[in-house]
Amino acid sequence: MILAGDIGGTKTVLSLLSKEPDGTRVCREEQSFASQDFSKFDDILEAFLPSGVKISVACFGVAGPIVNQRCQTTNLPWLLDAVELMQKLRTPQVKLLNDLEAMALGMLFLPEKDLLELNPNAQPQIGNIAVIAAGTGLGEAILYWDGDSHHPIATEGGHCDFAPQTIQQDMLLSYLRNIYPDHVSYERIISGLGFSHLYDFLCDHDFATACLAVPELDDRTGGNDRNAIISRLGINGEDPLCAEAVRLFVELYGAEAGNLALKSLAVGGVFIGGGIAAKILPAMQDGNFMQAFKAKGRFLQLLDKISVKLSLNPRTPLIGAINYFDR
Repeated sequence: MILAGDIGGTKTVLSLLSKEPDGTRVCREEQSFASQDFSKFDDILEAFLPSGVKISVACFGVAGPIVNQRCQTTNLPWLLDAVELMQKLRTPQVKLLNDLEAMALGMLFLPEKDLLELNPNAQPQIGNIAVIAAGTGLGEAILYWDGDSHHPIATEGGHCDFAPQTIQQDMLLSYLRNIYPDHVSYERIISGLGFSHLYDFLCDHDFATACLAVPELDDRTGGNDRNAIISRLGINGEDPLCAEAVRLFVELYGAEAGNLALKSLAVGGVFIGGGIAAKILPAMQDGNFMQAFKAKGRFLQLLDKISVKLSLNPRTPLIGAINYFDR
């Protein structure tokens, strides 16, 4: 049996598959768990795996840096060790991938119907591909082209310095320095929590009257999630402050996607994953994202031709983990 997992700060998805004689895979069990409800990953494994199941290979995409096949997760108190997992699962074939490394690999297996092109000027080209995904955090990866095939490369680029490009963004950086005096990264604003930071910044600078439907930062009345409320009201145009927070979020997202494209020379394209982009699809398609993506001075013409595709498939990292051993 094949065991694959997508381990994130919000949820962990595990899938158990069998491989048929003709090479096809059949999903025998798939389940999603709230990551924060578990003190360690082993507890999820024990809750998911059937008694007596024999695992042949296992691959997990994990939200955190993988060093020597060990990972201290970024937004969870979990430590994963491939050697320990080999012993627990009784198989020598266990692989830990950074979650964006798994997502990047999964992008290569998606059908075209699961991908939405954002750049109307895109021209098909062969070369490196960049992958960026905003969710609980901000993940970035590269698919290196060796002249024959693509190879996923993990990064922690989402934690690089936030570089403002407008007067409004200059003020945003100054505002965020009061919250994070040691370091303001892109992940602080291009992630789920980013909606709250952007909303509070705009409120602090009197952009518009605070929305009564948005709870205080620590108020979860009725189980509502503040960031989700801000993005929903913004994308539906129900509140001007929330709408500006969404617009600014997309502008910043596009700018950092363009940065990653330049750093990896991603002429082969850019893939956008993560849980947020698909939820704010109208804002991702209105041209603001692509305008910020291309606004790189002398390199506008290079970026103007790069394909930028948004994945509509939330299982992309899991698909990458499933296919790792059969590349």
